[in-house]
Amino acid sequence: MNAVILTSVISSANSGMYASTRMLYSMSLQGYAAKSFGLANKRGIPIFSLLLTTLISALTFLTSFFGPKLYLFLVSASGLTGFIAWIGIAISHYRFRRAFIKQGHKLSELRYHAQLFPFGPLLALVLCILVIIGQNLKSFADFDWMSIGVTYMSIPLFLILFLYYKMRYRTTLIPLSKVDLKSTIRDDELKQNKA
Repeated sequence: MNAVILTSVISSANSGMYASTRMLYSMSLQGYAAKSFGLANKRGIPIFSLLLTTLISALTFLTSFFGPKLYLFLVSASGLTGFIAWIGIAISHYRFRRAFIKQGHKLSELRYHAQLFPFGPLLALVLCILVIIGQNLKSFADFDWMSIGVTYMSIPLFLILFLYYKMRYRTTLIPLSKVDLKSTIRDDELKQNKA
């Protein structure tokens, strides 16, 4: 049983490390992070992004040595971020498919067809919201404001960052007819960043 748990933990850590590194790399290529994080070696590995991700992961793990409360605080504080991300994914998928059809495309043009659309993204949206709300209902019944704050702190943090971005860059909801369905990072930009 320990081997199964250890394998699962290593797999999860590997997945998180890869996703975090590539996210930072992609943000750099799009101008949302320092340019140095967009540099990759000959094998396409974004070394600086990987090093920063490793450093942050190690510092997070080291908090467990400063007492269980700090480590549990970090785990609780980050617990809802995955569900917030999946809310964004569900909304993005729903809007993508609607924009794709609105702009005159046919579903046969897509390589992957999500079955039971729009049920899938709408179900994911509803379930994520329910999980977020129900994450720690007991603390509301007990009026444990510290527990409520720790459990749900990622929600106001997300809202603050979201609103800051919307105000700073003055973004609005793009109409379905104007959603850009074709832009990608060009291959020559990727090759230039690898050099």
